[in-house]
This record gives sequence, structure tokens and C-alpha cells, in this order.
Amino acid sequence: MKEKMTRRNFVKLAGMAVAIAALPGCATFAADEKGAGANEPLGKAKVAGTGGEYYLPYRERQGAEPVVYFTRDLSAAGLLKIYDKVKDKLGGKVAVKLHTGEPHGPNIIPRHWVKDLLQNRLSEGTIIETNTYYGGGRDTTEKHRETLKTNGWTDFTTVDIIDAEGTAMLPVPNGKWFTEMSVGKDMLKYDSLLTLTHFKGHAMGGFGGSNKNLGIGCADGKIGKKMIHAGESGSQWGVTNEEFMERMTESTQATVTHFKDKIAFINVMRNMSVDCDCAGTSAQPVVTPDIGIVASLDILAADQACVDCVYALPEESKHDLVERMESRHSMRQLTYMKEMGMGNDRYQLIDLDNGDKVITAAEAVKDIKGTWGTGQA
Repeated sequence: MKEKMTRRNFVKLAGMAVAIAALPGCATFAADEKGAGANEPLGKAKVAGTGGEYYLPYRERQGAEPVVYFTRDLSAAGLLKIYDKVKDKLGGKVAVKLHTGEPHGPNIIPRHWVKDLLQNRLSEGTIIETNTYYGGGRDTTEKHRETLKTNGWTDFTTVDIIDAEGTAMLPVPNGKWFTEMSVGKDMLKYDSLLTLTHFKGHAMGGFGGSNKNLGIGCADGKIGKKMIHAGESGSQWGVTNEEFMERMTESTQATVTHFKDKIAFINVMRNMSVDCDCAGTSAQPVVTPDIGIVASLDILAADQACVDCVYALPEESKHDLVERMESRHSMRQLTYMKEMGMGNDRYQLIDLDNGDKVITAAEAVKDIKGTWGTGQA
């Protein structure tokens, strides 16, 4: 896969339409639904950035290098080990933003990992979720609670569906598309936030990391998600490519700004289908090999490190996921986070498996080859 590879727009949009159609409830989407234009800034030129299909190599980036921790240990113990490196910023009532998945979703973070984390490190922690914008197993609170039961989360914890009782508006500092974002109002009752993310592909975002987990995952199902996906387009899924990445990132900025320095980010690079966990059992089979877990106090550095690890894989190992990222112009997530002052795209990658040695993404994945064709719950 070449850096700065160009693609025909028709192919990009056609591929996106096929991927979105696979999501639960997509057949019921209303094409003539009015877009959400409220809470958008006045007097600013609303023009999306460009270049989201181009991967920027590390050598071409500038700026500070915050710490990103890395382990290849994809297990409950590995999650505990890496959590301990970023836990000091978390306190009080801790929210754990996690994608709990559509019914029987095959690729979500294993429940027993999360159970061990809550029981051994976050006894007062609470998983938070929001209802979905699309039809499926989570678009109403009642259906969402049934899906949580089906997927085994209620066996050991209670999940707070934070938009079940209403919404709240959070400011978006220096937003291009929004001055405020609508989120589940119960998020405001928490003191700190652990962003626990399954890093994977995404039908519209190209990839789903911490940015997507917060930007889409904290926006409420009926207002906030519509503001991001529809905008002023007049279509439920009218916002795509760079504009979508920017709107999603501004939504994330609202949540990150709210929690200030009381937030941490963990990305689990396992079962990385090109489709999000929103796709449930219809997600494309996993072919990208598992890599490991990263954690940081810098959201951009965490997501960028994951993208760098994917790009450092051999061609046959990364092809499908890289194609998904580039065809959706997903690198605009990273460049816009940097423009918004949300973090850094350079970092020190600390290898927890080898005496905290500073390594490169290529060194992190140097022993990974081939494709990986079967998932496990």
C-alpha cells in the first residue's frame, strides 16, 4: 500500500454505500429525513479539509512526543497491566466508555476482560453507553437493555445508558461545524472517564479508535448523532469523508474538554474487522492480524499509534483495513485532532513487554505476518 495513494471518488462512495447497507437497520433509513443544522457556528466558512485519504509518515510529522504504552498481551492481565500506566488521572465516579455491541457481536472486547478490570481496579467504575442513530438492537433504551443482557454485560455489572433520561449540550471550543454538541445528560454526573476502545475498521469513519468511541459514542442517539451524520444534507447519512471526520472530532472535543485532564485512553487492537461493532454479526470476517493494546493520556497519540501499527504490517496483513481507512478519508480524524489542539501525532511508544524500551510501530509488529481469518468472542 503506497503512501498518498489516490482513488476514484465513485469507487469510494460506492464501497461506502455497500458497507453501510450491511449495518443493522440500514434498510429502514429515511433518505428524505431533514438534516440537523442547529448549534452550528455562524459567520465561519464551513469547508471541510482535504487529504484524508493520505497517510502521513512519522518522519513528516512535527511536535511533542507524549508517551504511548504498548503491550502484545491481549488478555485480561494485559489490560490490567496497561491500565495501571494511565490510571492516576482517574478518580471519583469513573465512567468507562465502551462499545458493548449489537446482539451477539463477535468482535467486541471480551466481557471477562472488562469484568476483571472493574472488579480488580475499578470497583466503583460504571460502563456508559448511548442509544444508536440507526435501527437495530440498540436504537431505543428498552431494546438496548435487552441487547446488553444478550451480550452478557448484565451478568456482572450495570450499564448506564446515558441518554435514556435526556440530553445535555456541551460546548465545542473553536468548532468549525458546531458551537455545542448534544450528549447523554447522565455523562455529566461522572468525575472522570476511561475511554476503553476496540480499535477496528468503520463503515463511515474508516477506522474506529478513541475518537470515534467518544465522538459518536457519547453523542446521544437522536440529536447528537444526527448533527454529526446528517448535518444540513437533508439525508440521514449525508455527511461523509473529511466533513464527517471533522464533525465527529468536534463532538469528541466536547467530551474531552468537559473531562479536562481526568481522562485516559486505551485502544485494543484485536479482532479488527473492517466493520465497526455496530455491524454485529454482519461484520466482514476478520483478516487483519491481532496486534496488541495501547494506552495514553493523549487521544491523538493513542489513535495515531494504532494507525501506524496497522500501516507497519506486511502488505497482505494490512491491505483490507488500510483500504477501508483510505477509501473513507479517515486520516482526517488525525490531522483535525491536531488542528483542534487535542493532542500529538508523534509519540514515544513504550514496550511494556521488554523493559519499557522505546520502540517504533514497525518494531511493535515485526513478528506479525499473514492474515487472520477467524474471530472469537
